[in-house]
Amino acid sequence: MKVKSLPDCARLDSRGRLSLRELFRLVSAASRMARVSRAILREIFDESAYERFLDRSDLESSSNAYAIFLRENEQARSRRPRCC
Repeated sequence: MKVKSLPDCARLDSRGRLSLRELFRLVSAASRMARVSRAILREIFDESAYERFLDRSDLESSSNAYAIFLRENEQARSRRPRCC
């Protein structure tokens, strides 16, 4: 199937292949999306919060440090007002 026009983000060369520049742009965009997705997941699963806790408390990652983090986190959550 022959495509008459493509969006700017997917320009093909004369042989119908992506140019290196376009391939690089697509790989860069995919890489950025992966980084953002990973950051979102880290926030959802408290990994970033745990790292901030370690930095703030000047502790190294260990089971003891994680237990302290969980207690602190639970106390903060219990103080929040509940809606509805």
